[in-house]
Amino acid sequence: MPGIVSILHRISGVGLFLLLPFLLYLLDRSLGSAETFVTFSAVVGHPLVKLLLFGLLWAYMHHFCAGIRFLLLDLDKGTDLPAARSSSRIVLVVSIVLTVIIGVKLW
Repeated sequence: MPGIVSILHRISGVGLFLLLPFLLYLLDRSLGSAETFVTFSAVVGHPLVKLLLFGLLWAYMHHFCAGIRFLLLDLDKGTDLPAARSSSRIVLVVSIVLTVIIGVKLW
C-alpha cells in the first residue's frame, strides 16, 4: 500500500503541474467579461467537465495528504512497516473523504 500511495503522489503531482496552465487560462477567460463568465459557467456545468474537475480535486487532495505523510516520513515519524502501511491507508481514505465533502459542497 505505501508504494501505491507514493506512485499516486507522483502521478497526481505531474497531472496538477501539467494542468495548471490550462486551469489558469480558464480562470483568466472566466474573469474577462460577463459574457465569457456565462460561457465558462455553461461549460463547467457539463457532466464530463464536472467529472474532470472532480478528478482534479481528488488529485489535489491526494497530493496534499500524501505530501504531509512524506514530510512526516522525512522526520522519521512512522517509518516502520506497520505504521507506513496504516498511514498510507489513512492518506487514501482521507483524500477520498475530503474530495467527496468538497465536491458535494461545490456541486
